[in-house]
Amino acid sequence: MVKESKIINVAVIGVSQRGLGLIDCLNNMDDVRVTVVCDLYEDRMENASNAILEKCGYKPSCCKDYREVVQRKDVDCVIISTAWSAHINIAIASMKAGKPVGMEVGGAYSIQECWDLVKVKEETGVEFMMLENCCYGREELTVLNMVKQGLFGEIIHCQGGYQHDLRSEIAMGLENRHYRFRNYQHRNGEVYPTHELGPIAKYLDINRGNRFLTLTSMASKARGLREWIIRNKGPEHEHAKIEFTQGDIVTTMIKCAHGETILLIHDTTLPRVYSRGGRVQGTKGIWMEDKSAVYIEGISPYETWEPFENYLEKYEHPLWVEFRKTGVQGGHGGMDFLVLRAFVESVKNNTPPPIDVYDAATWMTVTCLSEESIAMGSIPVAFPDFTNGKWINREEEKPSKYALSKVFYECF
Repeated sequence: MVKESKIINVAVIGVSQRGLGLIDCLNNMDDVRVTVVCDLYEDRMENASNAILEKCGYKPSCCKDYREVVQRKDVDCVIISTAWSAHINIAIASMKAGKPVGMEVGGAYSIQECWDLVKVKEETGVEFMMLENCCYGREELTVLNMVKQGLFGEIIHCQGGYQHDLRSEIAMGLENRHYRFRNYQHRNGEVYPTHELGPIAKYLDINRGNRFLTLTSMASKARGLREWIIRNKGPEHEHAKIEFTQGDIVTTMIKCAHGETILLIHDTTLPRVYSRGGRVQGTKGIWMEDKSAVYIEGISPYETWEPFENYLEKYEHPLWVEFRKTGVQGGHGGMDFLVLRAFVESVKNNTPPPIDVYDAATWMTVTCLSEESIAMGSIPVAFPDFTNGKWINREEEKPSKYALSKVFYECF
């Protein structure tokens, strides 16, 4: 059994830039061995293989067909970091082959594929985890701890965004074999919701006593990407003639079963500085990520923002206290390492992961629903309940350092 093994054999499917970053984290885990790398492109597999050889002293197998990879006996689990459109098909094939899945983020292409993912997980019993690294950010976990301790009172409203100038990455997508170009050419919606929504969903107990009910989205006109292409590739370039569909700013509002509201912003094709725009507001106080500030009624000076740093020492999540003592490592400020570690621990112990198939389906379906809302004039659309009512009285998450429904201090 996998849980009795000291070493977890991992296949990484999709080894472009993101896949290589995940491999770099895995290479630093003593109980993990990357036995197979898989990609459609030979050069990417070779780069990944060489990175593992240089760091770990061995070369993994290379394979272009994920269907072969998931059947291999030297693979205990699979990590998927391919283009968004391939994620769920690969995850389903892996679970049917008995291999636990760690799947990178991205929005879904249909509600049906989300239902298919949930159905296969329930039929096979094979665990699935979404690798939403932002749930493990130092600031996000500190805010989670503050929320669970009631510092903000009853939560009323949350905000977040994927606000990131990606014009060059998207515009050069065809040259660099990157999937975003075609998505922005043909789709219009909240195409990348989970970075901001993942932490918020955990603050609000989504799928564990609460759920998303309805969503309304609105998209601005699309100008930023084409202007960048004209300026950098030239007005005569074939891409300069494309009328992109994806709005420069997509705004989405979500209403929850317990009355909370959520505001999401997708903003990637205009000049700006990176931000996830986090905000948590309750009956006792507020946290604002962009101000790096907190205001708690009765504690903070009247109508005066306090630096978030003032609360870190007292409320920092014990996982990050431990992480900083042992040495922060991994991309995105350490978030990549922690989310992968959570997945590895789930596989080793054969326990449900902290970001499960119901979370993944619920968060990913925001993309499909927002496309539908925008196309229909920003009408409200209803969320499917992927738990089929289990959200009302879910079994409590098992104690773990990496749990996200509550903080299990006894695990540290």
